[in-house]
Amino acid sequence: MKNSEVLIKIGLAILFFLCLLDMPYGFYQFVRFVALVGFGILAYKANQEDKQTEMIIYGGLALLFQPFFKIALGREMWNIIDVVVGIGLIGSLIMKRKSQR
Repeated sequence: MKNSEVLIKIGLAILFFLCLLDMPYGFYQFVRFVALVGFGILAYKANQEDKQTEMIIYGGLALLFQPFFKIALGREMWNIIDVVVGIGLIGSLIMKRKSQR
């Protein structure tokens, strides 16, 4: 796994966990934009490596978090999504590290 992928995943996970705090609305908009770009890059890299399942997952997450057509799920549901996706990103790093050994 390349360092850029690791940095994107860790950065996104941190941002998602920070979303659990009471932050200004602009922060959530920033997170949505960064998530769109980050997941877009991860989807592109997965496609380059011919990992179709990962590409679909990252593409779907890019669409879910995109800031242009907001999906109104309510604060509680977004908190759940943020935690699940953050844990998933960290989990994917741990699984890749184990598989490389």
